Order: sequence, then C-alpha cells, then structure tokens
Amino acid sequence: MESFPVIDLEKLNGEERGTTMAKIKDACENWGFFELVNHGLSHQLLDSVERLNKEHYKKCMEQKFKQMVASKGLEAVQSEIDDIDWESTFHLRHLPVSDISEVPDLEEDYRMAMKQFALELEKLAELLLDLLCENLGLEKGYLKRAFHGSKGPTFGTKVSNYPPCPKPDLIKGLRAHTDAGGIILLFQDDKVSGLQLLKDGQWVDVPPMRHSIVINLGDQLEVITNGKYKSIEHRVIAQSDGNRMSLASFYNPGSDAVIYPAPELAEKEEKGQVYPKFVFEDYMKLYAGRKFQAKEPRFEAMKTIEPSLNSGPIATV
Repeated sequence: MESFPVIDLEKLNGEERGTTMAKIKDACENWGFFELVNHGLSHQLLDSVERLNKEHYKKCMEQKFKQMVASKGLEAVQSEIDDIDWESTFHLRHLPVSDISEVPDLEEDYRMAMKQFALELEKLAELLLDLLCENLGLEKGYLKRAFHGSKGPTFGTKVSNYPPCPKPDLIKGLRAHTDAGGIILLFQDDKVSGLQLLKDGQWVDVPPMRHSIVINLGDQLEVITNGKYKSIEHRVIAQSDGNRMSLASFYNPGSDAVIYPAPELAEKEEKGQVYPKFVFEDYMKLYAGRKFQAKEPRFEAMKTIEPSLNSGPIATV
C-alpha cells in the first residue's frame, strides 16, 4: 500500500506549489487524511501545549480515569467491550465564544497556551479550506462562507489521553467512526501511536511525527463536495504501555449553517446532487446517537428531517 501522505506546507510558496497542491488533492480524494509539516505553528508553542496538557492530565484527570475504570470493572473484562472507550477527555470551545476561562482546574499558563494554539489552528483551518476550494475549482472563500451561518463557524478542541490499557485486544481507545463536522486538525503524541484509518478495507496507522498536524475531513465536507471528498472511518487502538496525548480541534459549520452540495460540483455529476440539504445543528442531533454507526444512513435520514427553526449551541465533535 502507498505511504501515508505527508505534506510540506512551506512548499506552497515556491516552485513546488503545483506538486504540493496535487498532493493535497490526492490526499483529499483517496485518503481523507494527511499529515502537515512546516504548517506555521511554532515548535515552541507545540512543545508548551504538549507539556502543559500532560501535566494537566497527571494532576487533574488521571485519578478520575482510574476511578472510572475501577467502577466499571474494565481491568478484569474477559470479552470484547463495544460500548465504552478507553479514553480520558474534556472539551474546550473557541468559537463563536471561547469558554477556556470558565473550564475548572486549568492553570493560567495552560489557558494562555491553548488560546494561542486555537488562534493559530483557526488560521491554518481557514488556509486549508481555501486550498481545498482551489483544488475543487470553487471560488476562494466558498467553504468558509458555507460554514459561517449567522454567527460564524463553531470551533473547539477535544483534549484526550489514552492511558495504558491492560486489555488492548478487548477495549478500543476510541471506537471506529467518521467525524461529523468540517475539517479536523489533530496534534497527537509523537511517541505513542494508536490512531488508525480504514483504507481499501484495511486499517492503516497514522504515523506519529514530532510537531506535525494531522488533518482529516468530516461529513460536512463530503456533503458540500457532493462526495468528491469523503470522510473516513478511523479509530484509536489502546496500547498496553505509554499514555497517548491527542488534541483534536474541530473547525465546523455554525449551528444554523445550511449545508448542501456546492452547485458547481453537483452540476458536474451525471447523477446531480447526491446529498441532502440540512441545517448543521440537525445533523449533530442525529449524529449524537449514531456516531459509531455507518454514515450513509445518517445522510439518508437527513432527507426526511424538517430543518430546525431555533438554533442553539451545539457540540463541537
């Protein structure tokens, strides 16, 4: 099988721009995932974010996770568990309004680092959306506008740790799923692996690389591109040693954004518009109960749902 796509964003600024854009196009069409190096986030910032997250887990999360494991008897399971994930998580919201200052137990330097991290990732997400527009033949800014809704996009980070698991053959770190939203930017541990994607019927490792950002496409980009790009099933394998850090930041449509295939792309297809038109909040409500099921029935179900009239805040994952 071909190697996992790694893209050097610095090469967009020189003679290799055409080749780099072609690599992004191929990754979007054939993988739904790629890994970025030279993406613009400073190594110093990434090192600080990693250190502070690992310190926070040890101080505030590790004991809670151990209590959860003990309460559910997970260390002694004898058969495969298919309704629990071996992960410790919490969420931070960045857009439309940040809640970082309200989340308890966070040190001030952690809050400051995560705010800067989110600002840098937001810029990177919007750059990537425009690169996707260029490859798709859409007007610059089309995807950002499609995500906007009345209050702008939703953007948040799922902070996860995957501690050592005594039965990694019986418990997944995170069960297989596709992501509901737009474009996902992942800063993951460079020493402990575990993330896998499904390609051509085989599970493929997403390689840990120091200071890289892993990108994957969510269900909304599949809809807007009328299936030209597809969200890809992925999972996290629990490991018997090492604690894997994962910061997944989701740049998603606003809750009241109306999502539908770009007319320019639908017109190019003989079959026309394949995907439904819906309000993103309605999709998220459906997804909440069907995250670990196939995505195709979700798309079918959206064809029968009346759009919401009242939009409120929604989850970012």
